[in-house]
Amino acid sequence: MTFTFNMAETLAIAIVILLVGAAVKKRVPILERFFIPGPVIGGVIFSIVLLIGHETGAFSFAFDGVLKDFLMIAFYTTVGYLASFELLKKGGIGVVLFLLAAIILVVIQNSVGVSLAKIFGLHPYIGLAAGSVPLTGGHGTSGAFGPLMEQGGAVGAMSVAMASATFGLVSGCLIGGPIAKKLIDRFGLVAKKDEQPKQTKREIDNEVFEGDLDVFEEKVSEESLFKAVVAIGLAMGCGAWIPPFAKSLGVAIPVYLGPMLVAAIFRNIMDMSKKKLPLTEISMLGNIALSIFLAMALMSMKLWELAALALPLIVILLVQTVIMAIYAYFVTFNIMGRDYDAAVIACGHCGFGMGATPNAMANMEAFTKANGPSVKAFFVIPLVGSLFIDFFNAVIITFFMNMFK
Repeated sequence: MTFTFNMAETLAIAIVILLVGAAVKKRVPILERFFIPGPVIGGVIFSIVLLIGHETGAFSFAFDGVLKDFLMIAFYTTVGYLASFELLKKGGIGVVLFLLAAIILVVIQNSVGVSLAKIFGLHPYIGLAAGSVPLTGGHGTSGAFGPLMEQGGAVGAMSVAMASATFGLVSGCLIGGPIAKKLIDRFGLVAKKDEQPKQTKREIDNEVFEGDLDVFEEKVSEESLFKAVVAIGLAMGCGAWIPPFAKSLGVAIPVYLGPMLVAAIFRNIMDMSKKKLPLTEISMLGNIALSIFLAMALMSMKLWELAALALPLIVILLVQTVIMAIYAYFVTFNIMGRDYDAAVIACGHCGFGMGATPNAMANMEAFTKANGPSVKAFFVIPLVGSLFIDFFNAVIITFFMNMFK
């Protein structure tokens, strides 16, 4: 028996999944420790129910996907509004260098994933589903690209990406500390205990608006939320023309990439003209859209498709973990200056490159608590993680998808 749900019913189920996931996360400490998102927890629980229905043949569910696609586009549009190249410039050479290191890792993760997928005789998109899509990208990017890769012929790509993203959250937390500890022991590195930040991220944000320190202190109001909705809606509408135009030129890009690019253009035009954007509200709406989108994406995850891919997936993810550790040790550390700050950033990059920015912060907090502070690390990684890497990762993934379509 198949139960079919319309858009409103699908939304209601997604909200219940969010609430269940949040409740379970509060009661299971290990889920909090590894920053497993609530929507993922609830979604996995629901997908287990789907698995039972599939295996027994007793029931199945069909959901309306219109709202899910809309929320995905809305979320990535808000990502575009965070890509300020004025902030990148003001963040200094450390931010630029770490962004470069993160971008190079994205290319490596996708190259390794595709290569190993081909060795196992799998669709190249399965390699991407165990590459930067879930690792640097996390569950949000997995939910966005999973369906696209399945449409391209990679059966099970969505399940692979979500499973890989969860694996990455855990493994990134496990390898960060040991890598940094080995670095400080080998090179005799010590923290600069009297170091003070030259500028905070917030001060740099406000410099873009000619020192208006009230930009990020204004209370959220109906008017400011409306301005955020207007900004998001305009970018979504204008950007909707880009994917069809690109397709006419023989280039396939995800439907959300156009709105994301338009939002980035709008943001940088506003920066140059010193005009305010309701960035706090845009970010809030983006987070809400992401949470509901993730729940909807996981509601239809087909766990049974993972069975045939279990061994190749385990091998690919273990190789990706080793590469992350080697990259952080030899590349990130050297690019960032070969000092104590660089070791802490390498520690954070393990969480960042295998999971998400909160994992990077957790890695660095645990490490610096025992070994001393690092102002530079706690400035550089959040700035790159919150403002830039999702933008560049999406563009690079799109390039790989077109290369191997």
